[in-house]
Amino acid sequence: MMPIDYVIAAIAIGIGATVLMDVWNLFLKRAFGIPSLNYCLLGRWVAHMLSGSFRHVSIGSASPKPFECTAGWITHYTIGATLALVFVLIVSPDWLLQPTLVPALLYGIVTVVFPFLVLQPSLGLGVASAKTRNPTQARIKSLATHTVFGFGLYVCALGASYVLSSRTY
Repeated sequence: MMPIDYVIAAIAIGIGATVLMDVWNLFLKRAFGIPSLNYCLLGRWVAHMLSGSFRHVSIGSASPKPFECTAGWITHYTIGATLALVFVLIVSPDWLLQPTLVPALLYGIVTVVFPFLVLQPSLGLGVASAKTRNPTQARIKSLATHTVFGFGLYVCALGASYVLSSRTY
């Protein structure tokens, strides 16, 4: 069982990595006009799940739900925190004391399977964004974004390692 301070650290690095991912997406939008996922639509998808609808022809055409934007942002950060916690459990909680870049980057890259195979098809975008206007651009953006998430896990873990190693009992 992982000590509670390690659990908190893993959740914190997931939130931090998600923030870095959002900063990356903001940069892509402002510098290159490449839009990011509208987290309100993520929230709409989650809200529709509560009534048993898991797949949509077009999530944009699905009926809006109350608080979908809030639900989308909460879901987005919860996913980031959960992915980080799973990562720490896979590589070993001791990774938090001496983080290394390669496992975090590889994990970030591997997590792109979730939007490719679950989220995008469920929102009506097709497997790996096949039904979007520019599938190649969408795929590269997803891969780059998840790589940034992996890099964020490492960078945030550097801070967490400092905090964890300086604690006294």
